[in-house]
Amino acid sequence: MLSDIARRVLPVLGHLRVTADDAGPAPSGIAPGSIVAANHSSLIDPGVVLAALARRGVRGPVVLAAAGLWRIPVLSGRLRAEGHIPVYRGDRRAADALDAAARAIAQGRVVVIYPEGRLPRRLDSGDRDPEGFRSGVARLALATGAPVVPLGQVGARRITSGGTAKQWAGLLTAPLRRPRLHVHVGAPIQLTGSAAEATAQTYTAVAEARRVAAARLTGIGASHR
Repeated sequence: MLSDIARRVLPVLGHLRVTADDAGPAPSGIAPGSIVAANHSSLIDPGVVLAALARRGVRGPVVLAAAGLWRIPVLSGRLRAEGHIPVYRGDRRAADALDAAARAIAQGRVVVIYPEGRLPRRLDSGDRDPEGFRSGVARLALATGAPVVPLGQVGARRITSGGTAKQWAGLLTAPLRRPRLHVHVGAPIQLTGSAAEATAQTYTAVAEARRVAAARLTGIGASHR
């Protein structure tokens, strides 16, 4: 349901384009039981990512998200019903999220994780390479053997970024401005080595996917499909 809402609502807020390397075994390039690692830049970009995955034919992805979302009426019910996973940062329950993600992978579901673990604290609306990654994606991939699909997205900060007033202003004016958004799905990778080495591999792949998305947003490299 949340993916369907994102797919229907996002075109009202902006113009989304999705490209991919298409090097995976599935028609979408994202096989069942994969981990999608995405850069995190804006409050709205989970909707961008869900809409992009829906366009790629990925059904019912599981998202690891801040546990605070489960305190929002109505939304909390949908999150539970669809199997999304709360992340309790700085809490003894934090490790439970990876256990739940491993179970979802074993069931063949695609798991979406934001390795940065938080939004950037800067106030401008520009896009940059992701901040440092935490080790959760690497530990999950090494434990399960699941491939990691790097996903880079740009443009979401043109809808929501900055302080509270700017966030609301950006969201309310987006249907008039319809900023351009671009998501690029990279080829899946199999992580190897230690957790630190695998984390570095993930960062390199996601940062590259983000740079491809940024280049295609501005028309550089537009001839590549």
